[in-house]
Amino acid sequence: MSAEIEKATKEPVLLIAGGGGIFEIRQDGALLWKKTQSGVFPEQGEAAALFS
Repeated sequence: MSAEIEKATKEPVLLIAGGGGIFEIRQDGALLWKKTQSGVFPEQGEAAALFS
C-alpha cells in the first residue's frame, strides 16, 4: 500500500507502527482514512485515490 501511495503522490511515505488494530492514513497531519471508522482496510487503489 505504501508503494501505491508513493507512486500516486511522488512523495515518500512514512509508516508508523501501531497496535490494537489501529490503522490510519494521514497527509500533513490530516486524517484521510481510519479503520475504526470504516471497519475495513482500504481496497487496492483506494488508498492512493485519497491523495488525488
